[in-house]
Amino acid sequence: MARIRVLVVDDHRIFAESLAAALAAEPDVDVAAAGSGPAALRALERAAAEARPYDVILVDAELGALVTGGAPAVPVPRQEEAALVDGISLVAGVRAARPGVRSVVLAEKDDPRCAARALQAGASGWVAKDCSLQRLLTVIRGVLRDETHLPPALLTGVLRELTTARKHRTESEQLVESLTPREREVLRCMVAGLGRKAVAERLFLSPHTVRTHMQNVLGKLGVHSTLAAVALARRAGVGPAEPVTVRLAGDVVERGGQLA
Repeated sequence: MARIRVLVVDDHRIFAESLAAALAAEPDVDVAAAGSGPAALRALERAAAEARPYDVILVDAELGALVTGGAPAVPVPRQEEAALVDGISLVAGVRAARPGVRSVVLAEKDDPRCAARALQAGASGWVAKDCSLQRLLTVIRGVLRDETHLPPALLTGVLRELTTARKHRTESEQLVESLTPREREVLRCMVAGLGRKAVAERLFLSPHTVRTHMQNVLGKLGVHSTLAAVALARRAGVGPAEPVTVRLAGDVVERGGQLA
């Protein structure tokens, strides 16, 4: 019998342990639990290194909220606090690093906007935390067949959110296409978080010229701040400028436009 390896990621200790115990009672399921995003990533890396990768991760939609909003139910090492990620970010990270792992989000309540974000991040399912064990097992086995599972009550709202997001993306893409090649380079530097001086150094331009390009970018995109321009660029799928690699005295140093 092929066994399914499942990782439960939830910072509610009682819920995580109870769910893991219930799943472990199934004859074809191996299960473990992690109490934070960093702990989950370590568990995934360890399992892959041992050639026993997880098949499915069950991720709390509110992962990290107990640490940012109050005392954590599961103790989190001090060095991990700055590295905490929410459930949707974890799904996106796992999708990028380990595309063979399916993600299912466990939620306290149905939220079409959050569910749409989860699907966009790479989740294959959205399940209520109070659903039956049989329903959860159906979803786990279904996502391994490349199915996408959503509660019927959420379907209309999620489709509406995805349609709206696609419309905004299309509009953003059109605005970005109106930029000149140089302005797009400047925009990518802005997405990378570079300031005017760093952009000037990277593109071998004067700070005054960079300022002019930045003003043109804001004007053409119809926004009034760098943050708004970056948000629009991300919606359009514009990524950050690649870091510059320079060689000094035989050492390779990566820099994002800042002086190394």
